[in-house]
Amino acid sequence: MEYTTLGRTGLKVSVMGLGCGGPSSIGQSTGNSEDESIAIVKYALKSGINFIDTAEVYQTERIVGHGIKGYNRENLVLSTKKSTWGNIKPKDVLKSLQRSLKNLGTDYIDIYHLHGVILSDYDYLVSEIMPTLQELRDQGKIRFLGITERFNPDPHHSMLQRALQDDIWDVMMVGFNILNQSARDRVLAKAIEKNIGILIMFAVRLALSRPKRLKECLNELIGKNQISPSEINIEDPLKFLIHKNGAKNLVDAAYRFCRYEPGIHVTLSGTGNLSHLKDNLESILRPPLTEKDLIKLKKIFKNVDSISGQ
Repeated sequence: MEYTTLGRTGLKVSVMGLGCGGPSSIGQSTGNSEDESIAIVKYALKSGINFIDTAEVYQTERIVGHGIKGYNRENLVLSTKKSTWGNIKPKDVLKSLQRSLKNLGTDYIDIYHLHGVILSDYDYLVSEIMPTLQELRDQGKIRFLGITERFNPDPHHSMLQRALQDDIWDVMMVGFNILNQSARDRVLAKAIEKNIGILIMFAVRLALSRPKRLKECLNELIGKNQISPSEINIEDPLKFLIHKNGAKNLVDAAYRFCRYEPGIHVTLSGTGNLSHLKDNLESILRPPLTEKDLIKLKKIFKNVDSISGQ
């Protein structure tokens, strides 16, 4: 595994993190037993992944807690989140954090995020909830403060652009992938200036793992005039990435595309399938895509900001 420093947190983190939410929830949404999901966590740790991301809404904190039991806590970076929908109050944060600590079997959270924040809720959360988070940080129950966007309804990053105006966030979780690269200019450039730690979600999702869904997304983008039909072969639109010196497959390309983007520290991989996890680990450690392929991807998708790739 390769490691980097997560922005101004100073935390040493693996360049791939284990995501415990998403469509799979480490297999809990796809038929895994708890023991099978725990085995995914343990294999990730054995492979050198030291960054694990979960959330109260994923209902996988307890599984993560079992998976990390016995590992040196100082070598792990645990990220979890407080849901923000429903007009939350400070007392809700206190209750949720205590439950997260208990589920994870730890007495502190390395990165505690406000989860899935939308622009219309941002100012309220900063004025009413941030003081509680700062107090918990002062108590040592939280080390660093994070915020995550709700990428499906906000694929143009309006909330994170607002959050970047404040200097209160140590870490941000951002939606970014081959199809929607708009975070490069709208989020990552400013985050680099502020030395904010960046976690990437939606690197693959449905569109980059299922050909039928990819074709649907591209037709949608053509209809919105966000990509030109002359730039792609709609029947096999990203075939040019697969070649001897390029990617092994589209999922491989997707992870490598995110891994080497300037400003990105951790690319999250969520799966309940051990074979997929092994493949994803191999991808993240391969070299960057070729410069020619990267230039073409940037040209094709330079105007896209309307889809998440889900």
